[in-house]
Amino acid sequence: MRELDAELLDIFVEESGDLLDHSDGLLARLREEPGEREPVVGLQRNLHTIKGGARMAGIMAIGELGHAMESLLESVVEQRCELGRDGVPLLERGFDRLHSMVSRIGERRAVALPERLIEEFDARSRGESASASADATPGVGEASAPPPAAKVELAPLSAPIGDDPAFDDDTQVRAPQEQVRIRADLLDRLVNYAGEVAIYRARLEQQLGAFRGAMGEMEQTNMRLRDQLRRLDIETEAQIIARFQREGDTGDASFDPLELDRFSNLQQLSRALGESAADLASLQGTLDDLTRQYETLLTQQSRVSSELQEGLMRTRMVPFDSLVPRLRRVVRQAAQETGKQVQLKLDGAQGELDRNVLERMTAPLEHMLRNAVAHGLETPEQRRGANKGEEGTVRIAVRREGSEVVLEVADDGRGLDRGAIRRRAEQRGLVRPDAVLTNSALDAMIFEPGFSTADEVSRLAGRGVGMDVVASEVRQLGGSLDIATRKHEGTTFTLRLPQTLAVTQSVFVRIGETSFAVPIASVRGVGRISREELAAPGAVYSYGGDEYALHDLGQLVGQPRVRAEGQLQVPLLLVGAGELRAAVAVDQIIGNREIVVKPVGPQVASVPGIFGATIMGDGSVRVILDVAPLVRRQAALPREAEPAPMQERRQVPLVMVVDDSVTMRKVTGRVLERHNFEVVTAKDGVDALERLDERVPDLMLLDIEMPRMDGYELATQMKADGRLRSVPIVMITSRTGEKHRQRAFEIGVERYLGKPYQENELMRNVYELLGMERAGA
Repeated sequence: MRELDAELLDIFVEESGDLLDHSDGLLARLREEPGEREPVVGLQRNLHTIKGGARMAGIMAIGELGHAMESLLESVVEQRCELGRDGVPLLERGFDRLHSMVSRIGERRAVALPERLIEEFDARSRGESASASADATPGVGEASAPPPAAKVELAPLSAPIGDDPAFDDDTQVRAPQEQVRIRADLLDRLVNYAGEVAIYRARLEQQLGAFRGAMGEMEQTNMRLRDQLRRLDIETEAQIIARFQREGDTGDASFDPLELDRFSNLQQLSRALGESAADLASLQGTLDDLTRQYETLLTQQSRVSSELQEGLMRTRMVPFDSLVPRLRRVVRQAAQETGKQVQLKLDGAQGELDRNVLERMTAPLEHMLRNAVAHGLETPEQRRGANKGEEGTVRIAVRREGSEVVLEVADDGRGLDRGAIRRRAEQRGLVRPDAVLTNSALDAMIFEPGFSTADEVSRLAGRGVGMDVVASEVRQLGGSLDIATRKHEGTTFTLRLPQTLAVTQSVFVRIGETSFAVPIASVRGVGRISREELAAPGAVYSYGGDEYALHDLGQLVGQPRVRAEGQLQVPLLLVGAGELRAAVAVDQIIGNREIVVKPVGPQVASVPGIFGATIMGDGSVRVILDVAPLVRRQAALPREAEPAPMQERRQVPLVMVVDDSVTMRKVTGRVLERHNFEVVTAKDGVDALERLDERVPDLMLLDIEMPRMDGYELATQMKADGRLRSVPIVMITSRTGEKHRQRAFEIGVERYLGKPYQENELMRNVYELLGMERAGA
């Protein structure tokens, strides 16, 4: 091996690996249709390429075996001999040996010439199937005849291995495309960089939104300024006219013309202020135009960035069928070593998975397939006795359900032996003899480290290593593993894994003071429901012809139940995954946006329901929830085990500040936020009523003089509304006269403060009206 060109070896290993994987699909087609010419020609072409590459790289052992196999196929194509009933198993043994030899070359290990296997192919090529292949017939008594080194090389398949012909047809006709290979770590870094670009874009969008809001406030301020200047101009002219009239009536000849100049200067100053206001409006228009241009550019950048991220993510997605040849070999080897006849079937293998998920699930899938053959399926004699076909079936199904990837590994064997599981669990001290266990708890015992019901240790069973590794890997990926088994009918293992995405659209919801993101792939819609319907036992929500079971997100995540304070109806997030349909109640649905999914580490990822985390535009972190596992977990709990509802008052009171002055709103809002209050603002009475339709505050701070609807009118409407009547109102105004104060109290206002207010006085009234203890008091 040292004398060979390392670079040439790497190229050969890469090329031959792809050719062998493709040949595996052709073998499956050949088994389904033995007389088909096309797969034979395809196999011959692949073997010719492998043979030439091996000889060019100096690996003569692979070249000789490839030549012998190609000669057999050439004889079949030219009809000099027939492949025969046992010809396909012989080819499978040959390709399995080629796989093994190529793997050893990749590890820089020497390979020996498989002389006996080559002799079998040569004999078959000469049409000597009866004599030359007799020793290769599957059987139990053959094992001790050959030397130990040759035993593994020559051990034949005990049974045919089939596959889904539709899948292989699709694999065969797949058009070749030019490909380039890059290092996986480089691709991962590029995906991370694209995610960082999305985070910065989100921050830009947030800041631009804040700038747009400030521009709106500036427009309102300019409108008030122009109105005040018009009134000042009118008042100035009125005073000048009145002064002339007074001077004319009295006939005072001592009228000083300079006084007229003084009024004229005041008028000129008023007009100069008007011109400045017009210039300010022009500047505002320019800023508006620039803002629109920035928004357009940001939208274009967002589109390009999204396409870049999607393209990078597509490069990380690999088809599941790239793993199929390896899984077929695992099943063939397990069948050979156990003397069982096995057929492997595939469903949805064309689906794509994230490369990282597929790589981490390869070993667990191999464990499960070996386990299905060794423990699940019966021997041909046992299957005949159970009125089953001699050939057992192992099925792998791959599908997407919402934001999850679902892998099913099923067999039609004997099912789990719960009696044997119970006995072994008692022997190991895992359960007490008098303990009462449910079937699901008993089935889950096979995931315990070192647990095995096999009486004898073999290469495939008895060591207790396998299913615990599978369960551990699934947990680290943030997935779940379920078992469904029926005696004499088989066992199905269902693996649910989060679909790894770098960028996704998510819906943001709020529970109490915490907000979460939910991937939009699992969201079917949103809705609302009355509190009475939500509280009814066994209630469901109908949407789009489906019935959704009602759940409380607060209860699902271990927080207080949803209260949705101030809302007549409770918001619902409609979630669907596979057959699951759930209407999850939340306090508020904030909206949806594009987010970058960040990993949270194996410790947190193993917690059911946590999909990942994301960084918001302001730098804060939000947890991304996968709601479906949370719903399944709660549904599996017995009624007495469900967490008791936590009745809590809203921890942070909500205060609405209504004032037409931007400065007053900001100053008052900051004062309240310093004292840990949640603040929502409105610029006048009409704006406040619109916000009151969405949320009802715990307290209202209200100005009197405002456009569209003043404070008196708003307070009157609130006190006449049964939903808003109990909200305490504090009026803060520059109108401190007794007449204004008396009218406010007649309406029902609780407190009346003048501007400018003292912070201590304001907060004392706020705490008193809310019945709260002031911190540090």
